[in-house]
Order: sequence, then structure tokens, then C-alpha cells
Amino acid sequence: MSVLDDLAQLEDRGEFARRHIGPGADDIAAMLKLVGAASLEEMAARTLPAAIAGADLSALPPPATEAEAIAELRALSERNTRKKSLIGLGYHGTHVPPVILRNVLENPGWYTAYTPYQAEIAQGRLEALVNFQTMVAELTGLPVANASLLDEATAAAEAVALAHAAHKGKSGTLLVSAGILPQTLAVVRVRAEAVGITVKVADDAADIAAEKPFAVLMQYPDRGGLVRDLRPVIEAAHAAGALAIVAADPLALTLLTPPGEMGADVVIGSTQRFGVPLGYGGPHAGYMAVKDALKRLLPGRLVGVSVDAAGSPAMRLALQTREQHIRREKATSNICTAQVLLAVMAGMYAVWHGPEGLRRIARRVALQARILAAAARQGGHALVHEAFFDTIRIRAGERAEALMQGAVARGFNLWREGEEIQIALDETVTRDDLASLAELLGAGDLASLAPVGGLPQALARTTPFCTAEVFNSHHSEHAMLRYLKRLEDKDVALNRSMIPLGSCTMKLNATAEMIPVTFPGFSDVHPFVPADQAAGYLEMIRRLESWLCGVTGFAAVSLQPNAGSQGEYAGLLAIRAFHKARGEAQRDICLIPSSAHGTNPASAVMAGMKVVVVGCDRDGNVDVADLRAKAEQHAERLAALMITYPSTHGVFEEAIREICALIHEKGGQVYMDGANMNAQVGLTSPAAIGADVCHLNLHKTFCIPHGGGGPGVGPIGVAAHLAPHLPNHPLHPEAGPATGYGPVAAAPFGSAAILPISYAYIRMMGAEGLTRATAVAILNANYVAKRLEAHYPVLYRGARGMVAHECILDCRGFQQGGGVLVEDIAKRLQDYGYHAPTMSWPVAGTLMVEPTESEPKEELDRFCDAMIAIRAEIRAVEQGRADKADNLLKNAPHTAAEVMATEWTHPYTREEAAFPAPFVRAHKYWPPVKRVDNVHGDRNLVCTCAPLEDYAQQMQLQAAE
Repeated sequence: MSVLDDLAQLEDRGEFARRHIGPGADDIAAMLKLVGAASLEEMAARTLPAAIAGADLSALPPPATEAEAIAELRALSERNTRKKSLIGLGYHGTHVPPVILRNVLENPGWYTAYTPYQAEIAQGRLEALVNFQTMVAELTGLPVANASLLDEATAAAEAVALAHAAHKGKSGTLLVSAGILPQTLAVVRVRAEAVGITVKVADDAADIAAEKPFAVLMQYPDRGGLVRDLRPVIEAAHAAGALAIVAADPLALTLLTPPGEMGADVVIGSTQRFGVPLGYGGPHAGYMAVKDALKRLLPGRLVGVSVDAAGSPAMRLALQTREQHIRREKATSNICTAQVLLAVMAGMYAVWHGPEGLRRIARRVALQARILAAAARQGGHALVHEAFFDTIRIRAGERAEALMQGAVARGFNLWREGEEIQIALDETVTRDDLASLAELLGAGDLASLAPVGGLPQALARTTPFCTAEVFNSHHSEHAMLRYLKRLEDKDVALNRSMIPLGSCTMKLNATAEMIPVTFPGFSDVHPFVPADQAAGYLEMIRRLESWLCGVTGFAAVSLQPNAGSQGEYAGLLAIRAFHKARGEAQRDICLIPSSAHGTNPASAVMAGMKVVVVGCDRDGNVDVADLRAKAEQHAERLAALMITYPSTHGVFEEAIREICALIHEKGGQVYMDGANMNAQVGLTSPAAIGADVCHLNLHKTFCIPHGGGGPGVGPIGVAAHLAPHLPNHPLHPEAGPATGYGPVAAAPFGSAAILPISYAYIRMMGAEGLTRATAVAILNANYVAKRLEAHYPVLYRGARGMVAHECILDCRGFQQGGGVLVEDIAKRLQDYGYHAPTMSWPVAGTLMVEPTESEPKEELDRFCDAMIAIRAEIRAVEQGRADKADNLLKNAPHTAAEVMATEWTHPYTREEAAFPAPFVRAHKYWPPVKRVDNVHGDRNLVCTCAPLEDYAQQMQLQAAE
């Protein structure tokens, strides 16, 4: 054996996998003993049907160390050519304030939190989102804004759906201004075509009067930078009975009359330029604001202010939150993932700068544009228009190509359309940059230029914005740092304790995976740069696509969908396009089991399909007889079956191959929801079960963090026959096949900036590590089920008595015996320092627990100990030893203020309330509020911020009255 062989033996290629997977070898042995399996392989064989076992991960590279993976991604990032992109088209350079970069974007206290469905332990995130909503509402001049959407183009498509629903189908025509962003128009066309909406490009009064559309969509300023008064178009839209939708640049709105003041009904856009990196197109927080009359049609999430059980102000998600889970096939939107982390950043950018700071940035950018307009004119170029905010367009004629090449040589990317060149200024442009651009245009010294053009005085903003105290208080770094820390400390994230949410896969987001996200070579790239300037991105994307093909067994992958819900939609559109290409456009029936995620039927309807629900048997499996009957009944029109595997009930259904074969026999395609891929990777695959397409939640199985409710990535994998029907993009030929149906996201590769996370995860785990992770995820779930089965009935198991990667605990009997609801258990867990498992879904009155492979045995045991202790508290109520109304569960959670108060009236002790288990003393989390009153919040909807003290004073006055 050579010295090199000795060296190779000392290199630990499996170190990262061992650190990612929580239980060590001894723990795994003890857990296997409890569940009754001799090895992980035996346990997996008892869990998966033999017919689908086996996966080929040979396409994956061998595992790299953390240092190697980071170095590899750094090298890829440095292959991207860093130039200052002054392209515009909805994306702008911005400075991320370092205090926000380090303490939000790079802080696991913010990026590992989950969607704030448990409001009491998400008050920090919710307050940050109220800041965002307030900023958007006041900038747009409308009263209600949501807590973010996926991007500007998706927000536009959602606004169109909202307008169509509000119009109640009286018109099927949408008019779109010629000045709309090209990617927005493309996404809107795709969404509209699927549901039978006609899109026409026109917005003058005569067209509106003649077409009688249900909505008119405009851009402000438009794609070429033109600023115009929208009031005549809005008035014409209203006269025709249409809603007016305006896509607006939030920085421009600091100086321009808000669309809401012009009469707009809906305003949408992107907050990317508020301190969120370009990142080759995402993730960025889209926004939507609406008139009060439309608030109950608002898609996505809305944070409102309510009260807690003590009468103190508290925030929670309001109104139609997760409406697709309630309305399912009647839902108008499938939006489930927002862009919370990016919305927090954008809101904090406004907090950091304040209204005066934002106006100063806007005025500087506007002045730069006016100076450059003067330079263009001095250089002999004609301006296309003289009313602009930050973007000028010049008629360059035959000099256009020379100017474009000259700009690149000087370090700038501009945008060209024919003989016109567009230059969009932003806050990163320096005086030297401006001088270099002026010289390029043939002008002399900057000091000799008299600015020309700019904002029309008649459209100057006269109303204040961001007037709340929060936007005017934290302008020193100490103040901002402490504000961010106060909010962070109110929340439970993965850096505090396990978040055992079933179907949500809250696993470790390793630091080594996160570091490359903020490499300048990744973060500073505009999505529409020439392909040769994004060589590193494209290489990373192609490798990741290849690896995901290996994991799924499919022929092709698209990374464009920027959320799981968008992946569902994109996959169904691929199926729809496949049938249409074969001359079978009549196939429009989508079969969906009754246990499916609510986004499934909502996505099917958005893709132009009609939903037929298939029943489940009492073991939670698809009722094959019912499926067969409905597939036969709708054979001529059968388009697809949507199925989650392992099932939503947490088991591997034995009949899955039979189910897929049945659908194929009737001419349909099988869409597999990939929410539960954490139980498949390395053990089986979507292709192995017989599926044709699936989406993958990279923010679940592949370690992109949930970010408090977003970002997400939902790529789709497809079999070879569907590969020609993947999404593509009008501004990037490499984003998808030429035969594709168009884009589902604004950027060619969706949220490209966070793809390095999944790349790093797969690169460091390797095939063996990924397979072991899946097996341990299944082991952890079975260990929890075994430890808790004597205290909580486990609702569903597979054919050989095993659960998959999650288990459902049945809590329905506690209501009859002691009046204890599943919500009481969820809130009591907060006193133990835990986020609750998924509550009352997919079965009402249950808790669905998914521990993931990255939780160590010690944490699983603490969680199980907490659940067993809570069962004892329930038993005390059932046996009459605790009061049915005044007990530990009904009063949970218990705040520090309550426990430390002079008066204590409860029949149990303060210690029992606050320190219910020994491990709680070592690391006590204090819920900041008591149980939040949801009904009060919906009846008294407040969705913008004033100091919470103001709300408290209002409530005291109401109580006094």
C-alpha cells in the first residue's frame, strides 16, 4: 500500500453525511431495537413495497468535504462575469445593508423558521411582515397588502385571477399595456390560456370601451422607463366595468403619485430593489395591494393584528390563509409558499433607511438618469421619451451595437431592442460609473451637463408614507441590531428546537450549504445577462438538473418553478401540453385522492382541468375500486392522476404500481406530488413507482431553508415523452425546450440564487449519504411512533406495521373524555419549547409528526417526553384531577408576564405552567403572547402597523366602554 493509499484512508468522505444525520451509530442501533428491526436495510424492506424498492444514484458524484464543496461553488461563482447590469426590466442593483445581510439573510434564527401558522411562537416574523405590508400599502396608496408573493410576474397573474373572480366571469378578455415587462406578459399569457382567458395588448380608451375587458394591466413606470399619467386609462377601465391593475416600482413610488390615488384597484410589483440581491432572478418578494372591497379575494398570506387570551395585542395570519386547503378545487390560487425571508429583508430595508432615506436614494437615482439623459443628448442621441424615473431610452440607430459592446468593455450591461438602447440606473451606480457612461455616449465632463427630462411635476407624490414609528426609530446600527434580535427571540426556529411538522420536512440547513448563497459571483448577476456572463450559474444548474434526474429516475428537470405549488402547476401544464400535442386536447379530467394536499386540486383547476375526487379506504390508502370506476367513467377525458407518495397519511401504499398502470391504461398521465420525497431518495423513485412527472420541494428534501414561509423551489422532473413540454422563457433560450409552453416564473431559472444550497447538499452527501439519510428519516419516524403509541393512537400504518417518514397521532378521543382539543396540545407544546406538529391535517383532530433524519435521538426523546407528559396532563383532566376549564392545556401557552404576576389564580402551580419538564429549565423559551383570538382578528381586521401600544390603548378604551 502506497503513502497515497494511506492518505486516502485518512480522508473522511462521509463526515458531512454523519454530521447531517442526527443519530449516531449507537443511537441507530438502540432505535432499531425498539422498532424491532435488525438493520436499516431490514427496516426499509419492511416499510417499502418490494415491487418499487431500488434506486440508481450512480449519476451522482462521490461525496465532497465541506471545504471542497464550498471551493467548488466559489469557483463556479467566479466563472460568472461580474458587470454592473443596468438592464432594468424589473431587476436592479441594490446595496444589502450589512446589518440586514448578517442578521437576517445569514441568520438561522430567521431563515430556518417555518410558516407562522402557530402565531404565538412567530410574533417576531409576523411583526416583520406587518412592516412589509404597511410599507407596500402606503407606497401604493391602497389600504390592504399581503405578506408577499413569489415574484412580480406571478403577482400579476394572481391579480388577473383575482380580477376575473371579482368580475364573476362576465368577460373573458384581459387587456395588457404594451409597456408591461416581457416576462410578466409571458407568465400572464400562460396562466390565462389554461383557463380560457383571452389576452390582448392594448390599453387606450377606445380599445377598452370596445373590448369591455374584466381588467386592464399597466406598468408604472413602463418597461422602457416611461412615466405617464394612468388616470385616463383607469377611468376608461372603470367606465367599462373593468378593474385596473398596475405593476409599480416601489422605489419610484417614493417620488411618484401612488396608483391607488389614481384609482387603481390592484397594485403589484417586486420589492427586489429594496435590499435583496439580484441573484440571477430570485428569490425576491413580489407584492400585491388591493382596495378594501377586494381584500377577501387577496391571494397568499395576510398578517393581521388581533388580541390574545389576556387581551393584549398579538399578530396572526388572517382571513383566507391557506384558502386552497379549505376551498380546494374552488380556490382561485394555489399559492402556498410566499417569500417571507425576502419580504422581511425588504421591509427591514425600509426600516433601516426610513422614508427620508428611501426618498434620498430615489432622488439620487432619478438625478443620475437626468444627467445621463443630458449626456446622451450631448452625444447626439435622441431620447425616446423625456418623462422617466430611473431609466432612459435612446435611439442609437446604427451605433447601437457599438454602444452595447463599448458598455461591456467598460463593465456595464445595457439592454437593446432593435436600434433603441435602455439604461436603468440604480443605487449602486457611482459617480465614476456615471462619468464612464457619459463618455461612452459621447458627452464631456459631468459637471458641464445640465440635467434634462425626469419626473413630470404633475405626478409628484404629495402624500407621506412609512409614517409608523418603526420606520423612524432604528437608523443607528445598535438600534437596528437590537430590534432584529428582539424580533428573532420571539420566535421558535430550528436553531432552538425540533420543528416536527408532518409533510413539511424541517431538516438541517447546514452552514456549509448556506455560505455560497452570498458569494458576490452568485448574488450580483442580473437574470437577463448574456449567457456567456452566467457560465458558472449555467454549469451549476446543468449539474443539479442531472443529479435530480438521477434521484427521480426521470429524463429531464426544469428548475424554473419557484415554489412547490408552482411545480404542481408546471407539471400539470406539461401533461396538458402533451395531450394537446397528440391531438387529445379533450383530456381535462384530473383524478385526485380525497387525502391530497389542497394545492393539488387548486393547481389542477388553474391548469384548466376538472377535478374528480377519489375516495380513500379506512387505512388511508387510495380506494383502488373507486379509482378504477372513475378512471373507466372518464376514460375518454382522463388527463391525469395526482398522487402523493408516500401517501399524505404517511404510508407507502402497496398498490401504487397497479394505480399508475391503471391510469396509463386509460390514456392518462401520473403526476406525483413530491412533498414526501424525503422517504424516497435512494430507496425508490418517482420513475420506479410508475409516475410520469413529479415536483420536488428543494425547500424540504434538498435542504433549502423555509425562511419563515419562503423562499422555496419546486422543480419538476419528467419522463422523456414529457421533456419537450417543460416550461421555457422568452428572454433566455437555455431555460427550456423551444417546444415548451412558456414560463411559470418571472426569471428563467426561478430562484436561482438559492440553488447552491441543494447543489452543496447533494455534493457533500453523495449517493450513500442520501440513501442513509432517507433510511434514518424513516427510522426516526418509526421510533417516535413506537415511543408514543401507548399514549396516542397511531392512525395509519403500512402493510407490515411501519410508518414512512411521518406518523399521524390520533387526538380525537381526548375531546370526548376531557374536552381537550388538538389545538390545546399544540399550544401546550409551546410551554415545552416546541413548535407543534402539523395540526388537523390531513385528518381533523390529529397531529402529523415528521422528525427528519437530522434530529438526534436526544431531541426525539425530549419531544416524546414532552408529548407523554402532556398525555398525563390530559389524563388528569379526564379523571377529574384537573379542572376541565382551568387547566394547563386550556390556558397554554403561559407567558413570563403571566407567571411572574403578583396574582395567580389557577389551580396548578406556576412551576407546572412554565417548567413542565426538567429539560425546559436548561433552555426556557417564553412564548411572548398567550393564545391568539383568531375570530377577533378577522372581525376587526388590522393589517398595517402602528405601535402595538396604540392597539393596546384602543383595546383598553373599548373595554372601558
